[in-house]
Amino acid sequence: MRKGDVSPGFLQAEKNIYQVQALSGDILAKGGHSLGNSGAKGRSVLPLRERVSPAYLAKELLSACRLCPRECGVNRLEGERGFCGAGRLARVAAVSVHHGEEPPISGTRGSGTIFFSHCNMKCLFCQNYPISQYGNGREMDAETLAGEMLRLRESGVHNVNFVTPTPHALQMLEAILLARGRGFDLPVVYNTNGYDALETLALLEGVVDIYLPDAKYLSAELAGTASGTPDYARHNEAAIDEMVRQVGFLTSGDDGIAARGVLVRHLVLPGRVGETEAVLAHLSERHGPELPLSLMGQYFPAWQAANVAGFDRKVTRKEYDRAIEAASLLGLRNVFIQER
Repeated sequence: MRKGDVSPGFLQAEKNIYQVQALSGDILAKGGHSLGNSGAKGRSVLPLRERVSPAYLAKELLSACRLCPRECGVNRLEGERGFCGAGRLARVAAVSVHHGEEPPISGTRGSGTIFFSHCNMKCLFCQNYPISQYGNGREMDAETLAGEMLRLRESGVHNVNFVTPTPHALQMLEAILLARGRGFDLPVVYNTNGYDALETLALLEGVVDIYLPDAKYLSAELAGTASGTPDYARHNEAAIDEMVRQVGFLTSGDDGIAARGVLVRHLVLPGRVGETEAVLAHLSERHGPELPLSLMGQYFPAWQAANVAGFDRKVTRKEYDRAIEAASLLGLRNVFIQER
């Protein structure tokens, strides 16, 4: 059992301490794991000459936007805005060194996080609502974004972690390719709400090294009520399948730092442990007991949730313990939990 560093989460007051626990009773193997043919520092390798021009992709996918399952069809190149509100350029709310992720991601030197503005979901309890819903931040072209990546690399972080990247996936892709052409060699983390389109994920194969998708809901009713995405479950299932196909499960080197793979996150909601049980059972059935999972209990009623019955309180200790027990009963062996 390993404990992570204590550090504040972004835009929240509570501190999260992660520990990895083999909930089935098996102890995770010590030492390094094979990273396969992943290149320098475990980074995925795909020759740039084999990739389609980002400018061409932008013209094809942003002129009638279909980067996410909503497929709004707006012409973002001409200033039109769809559901998420994103435009032609990426909008960035914050660039910082973050120590509050799971231990293989934050490690000892932190994760270099780039928080994008805008979001293709509207979670009524969103903790980052000033940037996800109000669009606070500043626009950056690909050159500027690549420069931020290189500055994070120079600061000594373990990886660069793009948060809520889906509306800006093409701008992110262009920046990554520019940065790698200038010596950037850190793992790239795609930190997403899990409401992703397969067409967009296909463009990221060989570019993204670590996927951190949410698996929020299985219930269409709850997904619609809480996040405005009644079709969340089927798109989320397909997206996680594709991510696992691309990079496999999260693996770490001798230093305990992840360089490649998928780690799925699930936030326990108040009064809805039954939904957590259903989500975990579905993930276990689809991917088996070795799927890396982060079980999060830090919910609090942010944004609109304080005024919505059933969402207006924190998760109790008893509810979070029930969620841990559910993972244990399913035999999940690679689960990060939070001390409370």
